Amino acid sequence: MAKPFYESKSLAEMSAQEWESLCDGCGKCCVVQLQDADTDQIWRTTVGCKLLDLKTVRCSDYANRHSKVPSCVKLSPANIADLHWMPDTCAYRLLSEGQPLPDWHPLRTGDPNSVVQAGISVKGTLVSERDIDEADFEDYIAE
Repeated sequence: MAKPFYESKSLAEMSAQEWESLCDGCGKCCVVQLQDADTDQIWRTTVGCKLLDLKTVRCSDYANRHSKVPSCVKLSPANIADLHWMPDTCAYRLLSEGQPLPDWHPLRTGDPNSVVQAGISVKGTLVSERDIDEADFEDYIAE
């Protein structure tokens, strides 16, 4: 039996459809992060990007996200290894580090809700940045 594409291809060899299917839909990369100007330490918050639909945990305007949110990073095989702030459960990060996809990943389970069932998703844990003042973001730093 042939291996699945994510075990037989490098990230650079994947088609656009294969690349996009690696996203497990956890929403962690859409969480607002704060960086300490003095130490460069990254702090995760419980604030979701203004484009993140908190019910579906998907971008509400995926096609235009980079123009609407300039800080939104476009993932690519060329930059993923340098994005150390990406969640350690992220399929892009895992594969770039030579790690396998976790058992709960939708590509393994065939179920898009397996990420929620495994407790990996941010679904139900965030407030939208549309609903709070940016000056208050520090109040939402996750423990």
